[in-house]
Amino acid sequence: MTAKTKGLEEEKRINQQIDIRVIIPAFNEQNAVGLVVEEIPKSWVSEVIVVDNGSQDDTYEQAKSKGATAIKEPQKGYGQACLKGMHHIASSPGHPDIVVFLDGDHSDYPEQLPDLVKPIIEGQADMVIGSRALGQKEKGSMTPQQVFGNWLATSLIKWLYGHHYTDLGPFRAIKYSTLLALQMQDTNYGWTVEMQLKAAKQKFKTLDVPVNYRKRIGVSKVSGTLKGTIMAGYKILFTIFRYL
Repeated sequence: MTAKTKGLEEEKRINQQIDIRVIIPAFNEQNAVGLVVEEIPKSWVSEVIVVDNGSQDDTYEQAKSKGATAIKEPQKGYGQACLKGMHHIASSPGHPDIVVFLDGDHSDYPEQLPDLVKPIIEGQADMVIGSRALGQKEKGSMTPQQVFGNWLATSLIKWLYGHHYTDLGPFRAIKYSTLLALQMQDTNYGWTVEMQLKAAKQKFKTLDVPVNYRKRIGVSKVSGTLKGTIMAGYKILFTIFRYL
C-alpha cells in the first residue's frame, strides 16, 4: 500500500467515525467563496455551511452551486453569521464532533483543515487556532496594523489571563461540546477573541498550529477601511478587558 493510499484510507476512516462541519461567514464574497468551498477536503467533512451575511452580490448562489449548505443571515456582523451557522447545526439531525470556522475570502488555505482537526481527534486539544504568525504569509496579506493588533491582543491575553496564543486567526477548529460550553455571544468583531478568552478562563486545552495566509480576493471589510480597523481594534480590546 502506497503512502497516498494509506492517507486516503485514513481520511475515509476518520470521516466514518468523526462528524466535522465547517461554518463560513461571508459578505459580498461572490468571487472567492466558491473557491473556498471547492478547496475544502470533502473526505474530512460532512457539511460545509456558508452563511450569507446580507450580501448584495451572488455569494449565496455561488456557495450553493458548489454544494455548500447556503443560509442567509440579514443581520450584519461576523459573530452574528457564526451564531447563525451554529443555530443551523443545533437544529439539524445529529450533532458534530468538531466545528471548523473558516473565512470566505480565500485568504486561508482550506486544504490545511486536517492540520487543525487532527490534534482534536488525537485528544491533544479541545480547540486549535490556525496561527498565521507561525505559518508563512504572502507579502501584503496582512496590513501592519493587523500584525500589530494581533501582537498587542495576544500579549494582553498572556499578561492578563496567563495564556499564550500567537494569533487571533479566523481559521480554527473546536470540539462542538467545547463550543457550546463557551456560550458565545459576540455578534461582530469580538467573536474570535471571545472564544479564545473563554477557552482560557475555562481551562480548555488549546493549541496553535501553523497555517499559511495569502492576499484575500477583494477588499477587506475590516482592515480595508479606516473605520473597520478602528472598530475592530476597539472591540477586541474591549472584549479582552470585559472578561477579566
